[in-house]
Amino acid sequence: MLDDLLGRTALRERIEELEEELRHTERELEAERERRSEAATARQEAEERANRLEDRIADLEGRLDAARNESGGADLGFRREERLRGERLESVLSRLESFDAGPEGVLTAMVDGDVPPALADLLGDRVTLLRRAAPCLAVADDAGTLAVALDPPVAPGAFLEWGETPSIERSWFRPAGEHAVGLVRADLFALGRFEDGERVGFEGFESEVKGDHSKGGFSQGRFERIRDGQIDDHLERCREALGSVEGPLFLTGERVVLSEFEDLAAVRTAVDATGEPEPALEDAVRDFWTTTCYGL
Repeated sequence: MLDDLLGRTALRERIEELEEELRHTERELEAERERRSEAATARQEAEERANRLEDRIADLEGRLDAARNESGGADLGFRREERLRGERLESVLSRLESFDAGPEGVLTAMVDGDVPPALADLLGDRVTLLRRAAPCLAVADDAGTLAVALDPPVAPGAFLEWGETPSIERSWFRPAGEHAVGLVRADLFALGRFEDGERVGFEGFESEVKGDHSKGGFSQGRFERIRDGQIDDHLERCREALGSVEGPLFLTGERVVLSEFEDLAAVRTAVDATGEPEPALEDAVRDFWTTTCYGL
């Protein structure tokens, strides 16, 4: 009776309502954390499965090549394999551009999948090497004097073209005009703005992300939820920084996080760049603008 007169009953009832609402909110928050943790785990597991499948495919292709070589009595291998950058890359591209095979004498094709029949006819048994190098830009002439494959950093769409000289665009292999190169890791971000290969701007940051879980302290589940939340927050900061980029954006970094930025960068390349943001970006830029040349 006294509680009713003093308004305590109503207060207690309101407190109970708020406590129940709080418990409900906490359950929703925990469910959301679990969902985000499960999504991050599923994403990581999918990436691991993809990597295992890629390794398995490479192994099977190697076995297939070996079987073909044994049946054909030939031990096929690249005549030469070289990573090109800077002046050396310019020299090789200039040599290819100067090659004159006469009207409709040289075939250039971007191969990412099935090898075009015309190119397979030119290469014969060496088409196995082309499949091994793909995706790649292939150049071969009808006299068998030229047969190379290159992996351009900014690959064009699939095409096939006959001509007197190879059909090559320098912008597939080296920086041109204004563009940006970003580096994204689970705990680091770096962005360089460039004009014709010269860096004119830089920004970068690192985020605190817990390392591998060890015994003691947090439970495994709670630890993973905290770590996943830290990574999500970091990637959101990266997305905000990349959103200000105008012009072409080339994104590098850890394979597992690059898929989060498909809508921002059409060209994404996994690189092994570690350390502080600025030197890590320098390594990433160097690796990105490096081309492998295969002699078929």
